[in-house]
Amino acid sequence: MPRFSVIVPAYQVQAYLPECLDSVLSQSYPDLELIAVDDCSPDACGTIIDEYAARDARVTALHLPENQGLGGARNAGMAQARGDYLLFLDSDDTLTPDALRAIADRIKETGDPDLLVYDYARTFWTGRAERNKLAPQLAEEGPAPFRLADRPGLLRVLMVAWNKAYRREFVEENDLVFPPGFYEDTPWTYPALLAAGSIATLDRVCVHYRQRRQGSILGTTSRRHFDIFEQYDRVFAFLAERPELAVWQPVLFRRMVDHFTTVFTSRNRLPKGSRGEFLRTARAHYRRYRTGGSNVPLRTRLRHGLVRYGLHRTYGALQWAMTARRRAVKAGVKSVRGLRSALLQLHYRIQLRLPLRADRAVFAAYWNRGHGCNPGALEAAFRAHAPHVRTAWIARPEHHHTIPPGPRRLRPGTFAYWTALARSKYLVNNVNFDRRLKKRPGQVFVQTQHGTPLKHMGLDLQERPAAAAGMDFEELLRGVDKWDYVLSANRHTTLTWERVYPGGYRTLEFGYPRNDVFQSATSADVTRIRESLGVPEGAVALLYAPTHRDYRRTQRPALDLDRIVRRLGPGFVILARAHYWHGGQFASGDRVIDVSDHPSVESLCLASDALVTDYSSLMFDYANLDRPIVVHTEDWDAYSAARGTYFDLRSSPPGAVARTEDELIDIFAGGHWRGSRSAQLRAAFRERFCRYDDGRAAERVVRHVVLGETAGLPEFIPPADRHPVPSAASGLAHSPLATVPQPSGHLTVTESH
Repeated sequence: MPRFSVIVPAYQVQAYLPECLDSVLSQSYPDLELIAVDDCSPDACGTIIDEYAARDARVTALHLPENQGLGGARNAGMAQARGDYLLFLDSDDTLTPDALRAIADRIKETGDPDLLVYDYARTFWTGRAERNKLAPQLAEEGPAPFRLADRPGLLRVLMVAWNKAYRREFVEENDLVFPPGFYEDTPWTYPALLAAGSIATLDRVCVHYRQRRQGSILGTTSRRHFDIFEQYDRVFAFLAERPELAVWQPVLFRRMVDHFTTVFTSRNRLPKGSRGEFLRTARAHYRRYRTGGSNVPLRTRLRHGLVRYGLHRTYGALQWAMTARRRAVKAGVKSVRGLRSALLQLHYRIQLRLPLRADRAVFAAYWNRGHGCNPGALEAAFRAHAPHVRTAWIARPEHHHTIPPGPRRLRPGTFAYWTALARSKYLVNNVNFDRRLKKRPGQVFVQTQHGTPLKHMGLDLQERPAAAAGMDFEELLRGVDKWDYVLSANRHTTLTWERVYPGGYRTLEFGYPRNDVFQSATSADVTRIRESLGVPEGAVALLYAPTHRDYRRTQRPALDLDRIVRRLGPGFVILARAHYWHGGQFASGDRVIDVSDHPSVESLCLASDALVTDYSSLMFDYANLDRPIVVHTEDWDAYSAARGTYFDLRSSPPGAVARTEDELIDIFAGGHWRGSRSAQLRAAFRERFCRYDDGRAAERVVRHVVLGETAGLPEFIPPADRHPVPSAASGLAHSPLATVPQPSGHLTVTESH
């Protein structure tokens, strides 16, 4: 008995069918049967199916004597299915690579639920792919499995059969079958969700839903669209047979009316002259199934009124009036914005003709998020080593509290903002400024960057469309052409930047200014920061800082931090730091402190005794502290496949490597996080990636770029000769806090990791 039965009905899809079948048979999870149903197709679908069956014993070829339609073909496939779980795949769609393995893992993880809902992406004939906008409904956070009442938002996800896996016994117990006609997924999917005693979700794109230019059944003009009324009759008949589900009738009523209006307002679905009849039938269903509690949200009241009263012509007039009003308001707003934008650009052009101010420098970081990173350290160094230069910092208003006394505060898009960009001699950022920036002769743009690259960057993302996310590479290179200097902390970074950001700039191998503080901070600074964060005295503080996943829409934490601190005992606390693109990931508890909003990640590094990360570039900076680093690489294959990496972190790590959460716990419980092997790995890592971060990077930049010094810059101190501030727990080597008795029954992780 296979784990999965994948049922593929085929009718007039000969051009797409091979790709569909290949996507199933090439899955890395092979425990499946593929039931391909030839629905009496007049093209070569039957022949193609027979050819695949002859080549692969997992393929069952099923030929129907007459056309049954999509629902009948699926029913015929179900009758032959032997798998634990049923999956449906339309013959012009495809499974994504490793989809079945991810589905199998999630089913096992959630205890074999009745139903698993997974995500999809629309793929267009132009090559563009667009992920389901309701993917957050599939977040894997919280208890699982669950019932629909716990996550009613799942009813908003596309009501189709092919984005779910169904336990076959559950289907048989509830006599679920597909009806004939259009919209056959409606009386299948709603009953399945309502009847399921256990549901789970998988936040992963498992199906590519092909959007064909022509040939979509629901895009054709036909009276078959009237089938929708009978399909909803079946849904409500299912409810009537199960009184315990009556509470869902108001919800399904609203979904029904929304569906009716979608069909009615869609172009080219209803034949000419049938729209009035469609609306009259919809009105009868409205009156038949409306119950108490069917209150209509304000935003959809007009559309529901269309169905309730059958106001065909009135609705058309109102729709025209509302469209006209929207256009008028939009035009008015656009005019005001256009006028302001024109005035700002006129102001900017005027400022560009005025003399540069050699004593002005303007700074920004992370798309105007606030003061920090390399630009923040350089801004302070400008004031310290070149006090004749007046500095200004660009940030959105909600981030102005991060700006220290000294620099002038600027809001993006204001007249003062454009004046500063036009007339400041020095421009400093760790990303690009506004693309409308005109680089003037005499202006100096210092591109500081914001990390050592492990993941692919720049032009290397041309081969990684999921990670590139629509990046305009020509615009990227126009930005690169404005750079005069690019900072680097090591030779690996230098070689990478010059290849993926090709331009006429000069690379300054001076180190990263943001890391200077690691060499200048004192033990008193460490104590002060820990106290401000609420770290108990004598506790071992682990800084957990995961990176962004390009292959996931929702960035759920990979580790159960509460479980980890429970297992490690009261001597450990975790400082949880989300990636700067994602907030609200962590809930603070007794020994888990959410520090995502803390303005200085460098302060968090100083406060911690060890770093736990996955693939964040923070590890390269943290290594300057010569404190333990533990890398969690559970999804390395998926991450490296989606984003691409410049080296295998598992082969050249900065410390112990944990492949699972349990291994991570064992590394700390057994003391291997701070053992001799971890120290050896960290020393090699520091030698490779921390050559220039000796505490005087910002001074070198200012003396070279602003003061014009080309000789006599501070000599580099080798990593082995540096003495960064020790961690608060550095003297606890023999304390019970540093090594926790390991619970029985778990793998002992040696320092060879």
